[in-house]
Amino acid sequence: MPDILHSVGIKGAKKDIYEALTTNKGLSKWWTRDTIGSGELGSVIQFRFDGEGPDFEVAELKPDRLVRWKHVGKIPGAWMGTEVSFCLQEEDGQIYVLFKHGLWKESSDFMAHCSTKWAVFLLSLKDAIETGVGKPFPNDIHIDHSE
Repeated sequence: MPDILHSVGIKGAKKDIYEALTTNKGLSKWWTRDTIGSGELGSVIQFRFDGEGPDFEVAELKPDRLVRWKHVGKIPGAWMGTEVSFCLQEEDGQIYVLFKHGLWKESSDFMAHCSTKWAVFLLSLKDAIETGVGKPFPNDIHIDHSE
């Protein structure tokens, strides 16, 4: 099964990055402003983009080291059964966020679109931590004219 993989180095504290990945306030600073339900293991986070979007169950939390979500919603359909993880590793005076959106059933144009959008949002996470201002939806970088 194909995976989306990205890595981004961020100048900041692991605890701040972890908080940005595990709280509604943090997630809304870099992915989408319409975020509900983050929190403890087993909670379901609803991410909305113009009223629709994915739901993820928090599947694993290792404070300041790992966040893993399992897709449990119906939208988008191609994400069914996929998992997202953020692994935090300190090296060379920065925190590397090793991102994986895995278990896709097949490679597709939609998967390529999602890979590019994940890169956009990971750079938004970097900005949110390093400058205090991310570019969450709807203020994100648009990669095509249908967004």
